[in-house]
Amino acid sequence: MTNALTSTVSTPIGPFTVVTTDDERPAVLASGWTGDIGDLLPVISPALRPLSTTRATSIDGITDAVVRYHEGDLTAIDDVAVQQNSGPFLTHAWAVLRHVKPGRPVTYTAFAELCGRPTAIRGAAAACARNATALFVPCHRVLGSDGTLRGFRWGLPAKQWLLDHEREE
Repeated sequence: MTNALTSTVSTPIGPFTVVTTDDERPAVLASGWTGDIGDLLPVISPALRPLSTTRATSIDGITDAVVRYHEGDLTAIDDVAVQQNSGPFLTHAWAVLRHVKPGRPVTYTAFAELCGRPTAIRGAAAACARNATALFVPCHRVLGSDGTLRGFRWGLPAKQWLLDHEREE
């Protein structure tokens, strides 16, 4: 990919930046609670990583969905297109994560089962760890087997905020 769009919006957790394809219907390549594009570009698959980026004030259908989600419309992010590249299991796992409902977090064990591979608990954890499109592929909705918070690229306080925000609805 030659060029991507980037945009940052304010959220209660801090700045949230998206990197998207630069086309008629943009798809999220990477996103997270940072104002630094340098935190996001390395997590994009090399096959999808843009050669350049253009900063935009907003990105149609994406930045407004982020704002609406943080304001309480938990379904605002559901139809935002994402584009990630990996092997079959991770690609499938990321698609499965998009169906984990807000306010109903699952454990890594349950996530592996939802993926159709009940013994692939480490694979399920790897899908969360390698997810470049935080929020849109809601890896924050996966908990340790004992129901406690486990790693999150954007920090456990951010993960806790998201889970609390979704529980309030």
